[in-house]
Amino acid sequence: MAQWIEGTIVSNQRWTENLFSIKVEADAEQFIAGQFTSLALDIDGQRVARPYSYLNSPGERPLEFFMYRIVGGALTSILIDRRPGEKVWIKTPANGFFVLREIPPCEDMWMLATGTGISPYFSILNTDEPWQRFKRIVLVQGVRWDRDLRYREIIESLKREYGERFAFQAFVSRERAPGAIHGRIPASIIDGELERRVGFQATPDNSHFMLCGNPDMVRDTTEELKARGFTKNRRRTPGHITTENYW
Repeated sequence: MAQWIEGTIVSNQRWTENLFSIKVEADAEQFIAGQFTSLALDIDGQRVARPYSYLNSPGERPLEFFMYRIVGGALTSILIDRRPGEKVWIKTPANGFFVLREIPPCEDMWMLATGTGISPYFSILNTDEPWQRFKRIVLVQGVRWDRDLRYREIIESLKREYGERFAFQAFVSRERAPGAIHGRIPASIIDGELERRVGFQATPDNSHFMLCGNPDMVRDTTEELKARGFTKNRRRTPGHITTENYW
């Protein structure tokens, strides 16, 4: 049965005007990499909550969450200014099916995200399971501005450890940035630019796509992949596309 436990903020990293990460010490139950919980504050006598994926991997402490302040958002507008030592509520147990146990066998895993939707991928990639299951992994993040590309140290660490088995590709939509594709993720599925950048092609025979982030990206990318023969992944009918809207 779901319950709320109290956690203590141990750090609050402000990346940009609206982008931030908080770390929380809490006696939360174990979770599966890729799952989410809910964070909450009591505001004007009401508990205001919103779901967030764990960025840290199972067994790692403190708990970490990557967030974007929503203009006018009751919760994030306060959380962004929370200081170490202040409290936050965390719901337990964790929820969600955006986990590798739901993914059928494949050789190449393509993990596509926008913004803070990259969080569950970091949680997954810092466990052993993906590297035991997949031959190659491609991590993709789409953002508006180059300054929104955070946690580059994690990406560089994965590159050093796994070499040619791991590739990262950034998309930046509102400016041109070194190494990034200018534009949106769905367009690169149509013209093949993403596959050209990473150096190999995705096919229904060898690939699976996980999509997490802006519902427009998830919807549009799904439709372009379907046009190429990929199908939605369901428990009764395993396919090639697993999605989670992160909005």
